[in-house]
Amino acid sequence: MNFKGKIFPLDRSNIDTDQIIPARHLTGISKLGYGVHLLEDVPQTTINNPEYKDSAILLTKENFGCGSSREHAVWAIMDRGFKAVIAMSFARIFEENCYNNGLIPIKLKEEEIEKLFKQNECEIDAINQTVKLQNGETFKFELDPLKKEFILRGGFLKFMESKITKIKEWEKTKS
Repeated sequence: MNFKGKIFPLDRSNIDTDQIIPARHLTGISKLGYGVHLLEDVPQTTINNPEYKDSAILLTKENFGCGSSREHAVWAIMDRGFKAVIAMSFARIFEENCYNNGLIPIKLKEEEIEKLFKQNECEIDAINQTVKLQNGETFKFELDPLKKEFILRGGFLKFMESKITKIKEWEKTKS
């Protein structure tokens, strides 16, 4: 998975899941329809600025996704069209929800994040685990090898679907 995309800069730390998608909107179990409420309670956010309409990369600071363990936060981000979130750190459960749903959680160093805040877009290569800036500078990031497969297949459930044939073959040998 390799893509170039616009960056939406959210120059803040400790954005919790209630700021990502306010609890009052958690009224269903579908993954769709939450993006319209993404970050709506975060003061002075520019999420609705037409300049960022087609952004594919959410750029923020440390401890993104802290708070309650709602999977809806990842659903809202993806429903808005984002394919990756870049931060210095993520709350553990939020990061797991990213992997499980196919959203790329990219952790970079503070100085790399600061350079990205000066960019309009970047290129992400999930296979080689790199972020490439417009000037050609490249940053490496790490993904858990198994969970990287979740990302490349579109999430945990799609990863498991890809294993059904092998599972059935294995079951035949045990019968």
